[in-house]
Amino acid sequence: MQKRIVRRLDLERFLSQVEPHPSPDPSLEQYTVSIDVAATMLHIASHVNGDVVGKTVLDLGCGTGRLALGAAFLGAKQVVGVDIDKMAVGVALKNSLRTGLEKRVQWVAGDIDVLCGVFDTVLQNPPFGVQRRKADRRFLEKALKAGKVVYSLHKHPVADETLMNRLRNGKGNPEAVSSSPFLTRFVEEHGGKIMGVYGIVMAIPHMFNFHKKRRHEFIVDLYVIQGRR
Repeated sequence: MQKRIVRRLDLERFLSQVEPHPSPDPSLEQYTVSIDVAATMLHIASHVNGDVVGKTVLDLGCGTGRLALGAAFLGAKQVVGVDIDKMAVGVALKNSLRTGLEKRVQWVAGDIDVLCGVFDTVLQNPPFGVQRRKADRRFLEKALKAGKVVYSLHKHPVADETLMNRLRNGKGNPEAVSSSPFLTRFVEEHGGKIMGVYGIVMAIPHMFNFHKKRRHEFIVDLYVIQGRR
């Protein structure tokens, strides 16, 4: 188990070994979380809040395992990754073998509702609901049931060039932002409490036919939420 503080550079190098999905499905919004966003998310969860080392961690919609494996690398006691896409879970297994963490992470191919039990920490990069409206709500509701604390990525509610420029000039450092009224209401209605929200720049490459740019940058908000348990 990891006992020392891992440098962000070392964490990013590790995360770069995690292969993305070879043929992502746009209907499932299978965008692999970028290395820098994953590193920021894991750094806040582990080094700032102490929610990874020695903890049980669940990665909902794990894809090919970047967040789950990052948590295991940092020293989580037990990690479970679940995804409905069998191909993605197969790649995640290969990634765990490549990184030598196959004994530290359990992979589940199935719907997120197949999982029962409570975890110390839930990490998730859920669908943003662009292709399927309200897709993120189901993930968030499950996360609040399953986790004592939840780290969840959501698309920033409005275009904000001023914030984007500040984040770009901040060399990747996140910035505290306000939570959206809808997510605040949703979380509270489901027994959770928002502890903090951080704006981060996320970049994705050209992946699907409807993408018009070679590289698209946008703001994601990392929500840190106290679960209802």
